[in-house]
Amino acid sequence: MTVHHEGTAHAALVAELATAVEGVPGVAFLRPGLTDRLRSALSRPPAGTTGSPSAGVRVTRQDGDGSWHVEIHLVALRRARTLDVARVGRDTVERRLGALEYAQPSQPAPRVTVTVTGLV
Repeated sequence: MTVHHEGTAHAALVAELATAVEGVPGVAFLRPGLTDRLRSALSRPPAGTTGSPSAGVRVTRQDGDGSWHVEIHLVALRRARTLDVARVGRDTVERRLGALEYAQPSQPAPRVTVTVTGLV
C-alpha cells in the first residue's frame, strides 16, 4: 500500500524538487496536472506566477517506513537530447534528496523515475 504524505513538509519537498527539475537544461516544463488542464483561462493565476508548479512531481513512501519513490513527468525541448534530459533530471533529484537528508544509510535509497511525456 502506498501512503501519500500530505502536509506542509511534503508540499515544500515537492515544490523544491519541482524547482530543481525545472532548472535542468532541456526541460520545458513539468507536465501539467488534470486540474491545470481543466481550469478556465479566467481562473488562471496572473502571468509570471504558477498555479501548481509541482503538478509533474509525485513523492510517495511505501508503507510509511519503506523507501521514498519520486516520479517526475516533464516535457522536454526538441533541441535537447531526451535521454540526457531525463538522466540529468534524475541525478538532480537524487542530489537534492541527498542534500535534504532523505537518502540515509539506514534506509533504502530513494527511487527516482523521470518520464518525458512530450516535446516542444
